[in-house]
Parts: sequence; structure tokens; C-alpha cells
Amino acid sequence: MLSIDINCDMGESTHLWPYHIEKDRMLLSYVSSINLACGYHAGDAHTMHELVAAAITADVAVGAHPGFADRDNFGRTNMQLPPGAIYDLVVYQVGALDAFLKVMGARLHHVKPHGALYNMAAKDEVMADAICKAIYDYDSQLLLYGLSGSKLIEAAKATGLTTCSEVFADRTYQDDGHLTPRTHPQALLGSTQQSIQQVLQMVRQRTATSVNGKEVPLVADTVCVHSDGEYAVEYARSIKEALVSEGILVGNEK
Repeated sequence: MLSIDINCDMGESTHLWPYHIEKDRMLLSYVSSINLACGYHAGDAHTMHELVAAAITADVAVGAHPGFADRDNFGRTNMQLPPGAIYDLVVYQVGALDAFLKVMGARLHHVKPHGALYNMAAKDEVMADAICKAIYDYDSQLLLYGLSGSKLIEAAKATGLTTCSEVFADRTYQDDGHLTPRTHPQALLGSTQQSIQQVLQMVRQRTATSVNGKEVPLVADTVCVHSDGEYAVEYARSIKEALVSEGILVGNEK
């Protein structure tokens, strides 16, 4: 039976736009894992505490979502940092979130880098190695969520981490399997139906159709749905319902 995890970035409170924790709580009904901001690119201690508690109640796996210290641009600014600095910022943020799980008697499930840290590590072997070493040294049982076919997935496997290759419901792909940059006019799919079609293709055929029409091979262990946007809850519900209606199991198997 085909199966896939649905993950969602959450807890991204920031001064850049209004944040409503209730929307994140509602999304927990339609995902099987979440990635919580840890205070650098977004988020704060209270939001982490509240959403960890809510996720435990909903039986949803909790992962850390570390990013660059770039709140003014939501962690999307590329930063050239030495490997030691990358290691430190990952350990610091993972540890901060993990503390809340520990006091509630729960376990951290995975780590998924955010924004520029995620995209740079997908192509930069040195950065990917630093991220994976930090995760492994902190807790070698943690899973690494990373872009399917990326340097980050390769580094995680070489380090000894269990990986979840990630695909995206609402993002388009380039011919090389990387995400289309957000600055590109075709970076995002235009409708929920297009997203559903892409997700089903990625799960069933293990391919995505690039913006140039090329069939790109990929591995789909987990699919990301985003929590921003006015209709985020309805969107996530539609994705899950489409998968279930096609006989695809939604949940964590790793």
C-alpha cells in the first residue's frame, strides 16, 4: 500500500505579518508531522510550548525547523557562514525545541532546516555536512527531512541519519529536481487541483513535471503543505482527502 507523511511548517510567529496560532492548531487535523520554528527566523518560546502540547494531543510528530537568524526576511536570506557556525545554530535551535518535548514526556521526531538554510544545504555539501553532524551529535535517532535528491539527503545518509525525502505540494520544480526560486513567476502552482495532481503523481509515479515539461525523478517520503495563506486549512484538508480517496495511507512509518 502506498503511503506518505504530510508535514507542515508551523509556529512561525514574526513581526512581518499577523500570526494566528489557532490556524496552526486546526491544521494538526490534516498533517502527520510538523516542523516548528525555533526562534531564529521566526517563533518564540510560548508558541513552541503551545504547539508542542497541541501536537502531542493530536498524535502528530514534532520536528525542529531551524533557520538563519534573519527575522527581517523570514530566514530567506542566503548567509555564508563557516561550518562551525552552522553546527552551532542547528544544535542551539534543536535543543531549544527539544526542551519543551522533554518536559512533556515526549520525543523529538526529526529536523527540517528552513528557508535559505534548507535551499543552500540542498546544493552545498559542506553546509549539508555541518547540519547533519549537528543533528547526529545531538541525537543520532532523529530523522532528517530534506529535499528529494539533494546534497542534504546524501550527507544525512553518509552521516548515519535516517532520512525522509521531501517533496512540495505547492511548489514547482526545475529540470534538475531543485525547487523553482520564489522570485520566478512560476514558483508556485496556481490552484489546489494542480497541487493535488502533482502530489498524486509524485507518490504514484515518483516523478514531478518541471516548469519546462521534463519528467523529473524523485523520492516522496513526506510532502510539505504550507501554513501561510488565507485558505491554508482548506488546502491541507483537500490534499489529505485526495490522498485518502486514492487509497494512499497518510502517516509516519519511519
